[in-house]
Amino acid sequence: MGRYFGADDTDLMFVMLSNAHIAALVAAVVLLSLLVLGRRRLRRTASGERVRHGLAAGLVLSEVVLQIWHVANGEWAVDYGLPLQLCSVTLLLSAVMLWTRSYRLFECLYFAGIGGALQALLTPNLAYTFPHLIYFHFFLAHIGIIAASLYMVLVCGFRPTLGSIGRTMLYLNVYAVVVIIVNRLTGSNYMFLARKPSTASLIDYLGPWPWYIGTMELVALVIFALLYVPFARKRSETMKG
Repeated sequence: MGRYFGADDTDLMFVMLSNAHIAALVAAVVLLSLLVLGRRRLRRTASGERVRHGLAAGLVLSEVVLQIWHVANGEWAVDYGLPLQLCSVTLLLSAVMLWTRSYRLFECLYFAGIGGALQALLTPNLAYTFPHLIYFHFFLAHIGIIAASLYMVLVCGFRPTLGSIGRTMLYLNVYAVVVIIVNRLTGSNYMFLARKPSTASLIDYLGPWPWYIGTMELVALVIFALLYVPFARKRSETMKG
């Protein structure tokens, strides 16, 4: 498959906080900043619709590329090839949200999508570094997840509510039960509910299995609360005005 597309390039192992990692984080800030800066133009012109549909198509394409890569390299297996990781699910649902302008999806994806993607960007569970295909896929996909929800806020005017946090926590816990069953049946580790990831992550500081699962719930709640702060402050200022 070639040096940058195969599955056996051990000399291209990813290292957290390496130059390649920092460059990807800088790229994320730049790309998301462009969305913020261009929000008014996207609202007023037809380019806004093109960006919305293009971003949705790009998210789906990224998952298709990943699945093709697994199959082409003989790497696909049911215990890790299914799109059941939180970021895989939020990626596909983000595409649906963009295409349909669904508020119900947005109020969950704003928290679960952005929160999960941010954690993934900061502590990637990633095998390959620059310039491997999987390196580009990983970072572009997670940036795309964040961009999808930001688009709905900045361009479409969607706003989460305090109740959105509770509904997101409920949906995530229901989904976690399904994933735990799949993990038991297949020996997989989707959503890292069966064991900790092999690479460094926030989970390393949350205690041993299974106690870190409960701690992850608390961390998620704190992250969701922080993501809600800009809207809580704006709502408070509106009421005062």
